[in-house]
Amino acid sequence: MRHRKSFNHLGRTSSHRKAMLSNMAASLILHKRITTTVAKAKALRGYVEPLITKSKDDTTHSRRIVFSYLNDKYAVTELFRNISGKIADRPGGYTRVIKLGKRLGDNAEMAMIELVDYNELLLKDTTKKAKSTRRRRGGGKKKAVEATAPVVETPVDDVVEEAVVEDVVEEKPTVEDEPKKKEDKKEEK
Repeated sequence: MRHRKSFNHLGRTSSHRKAMLSNMAASLILHKRITTTVAKAKALRGYVEPLITKSKDDTTHSRRIVFSYLNDKYAVTELFRNISGKIADRPGGYTRVIKLGKRLGDNAEMAMIELVDYNELLLKDTTKKAKSTRRRRGGGKKKAVEATAPVVETPVDDVVEEAVVEDVVEEKPTVEDEPKKKEDKKEEK
């Protein structure tokens, strides 16, 4: 009977489930984001968040406890060095589960689970400033900026423009001379 068994067994034995969650947690810590089914993502969230909370206290004892769950020294090092510094002021909710739709082969609900502080796109959106005004009539601000901006003339630009104009003027008569030469040849015949 299943009475009072509240967590999802995921259709696996206890040892298989623990090994799978350990591997998924290590991958999440190393890669900051993984794609899996919704049920596994929700089970992983309950598995990895206490470990992340434990990483806030960087002691030998907490490192050994986290290592007993992860069994991956690189993941433990990454968790205590980089991740714990970013989540130090966060009181909880270190992961985010985003549903992606159904998998093509077996129609399983897929999700992406990621560490909250490592999504640059969503972090940029939170820092956006709201516009202070909506619309203005007549473009008064643009005219005011143009009126207050000082106009500076540089003599170098004038010399360069004159030189360019002279080059263009010299080229045009050469183009006009060619049709005259053709007319002269016709008269000779």
